[in-house]
Amino acid sequence: MLAMSPTSADLPPCPASPNCVSSQAGNSGQRVEPFAFTMHPDKALARLKQVLQEAPRTTIVAEEGSYLHAEARSFLFRFVDDVEFKMDTDNRVIHVRSASRTGFSDLGVNRRRVERLRRAFNDTQ
Repeated sequence: MLAMSPTSADLPPCPASPNCVSSQAGNSGQRVEPFAFTMHPDKALARLKQVLQEAPRTTIVAEEGSYLHAEARSFLFRFVDDVEFKMDTDNRVIHVRSASRTGFSDLGVNRRRVERLRRAFNDTQ
């Protein structure tokens, strides 16, 4: 499990393998947009937690300040992916990183997960 220091401003970088996406990635193939919010930061963080709690096979495993770490398990083989979030209140965005723990390619699973979580997060803004 790769977890960042909750006091760090950056999420861990994606490895060179194509099984990770991040809003802080420099590589366009791994880059996703952060989650933007207009509500109060505390409400945005509470909304994100609600979305994660409602996501299938997803468990929040760490929370410290503006940092959240969840584990998402695949349906069939129960592979674990790490999904991490770090709020940037100054820019009113939540940075996101989703990465497979095993394998080389994820066939787009992490990107689809992030976009599905983003849609759920945005549904109530």
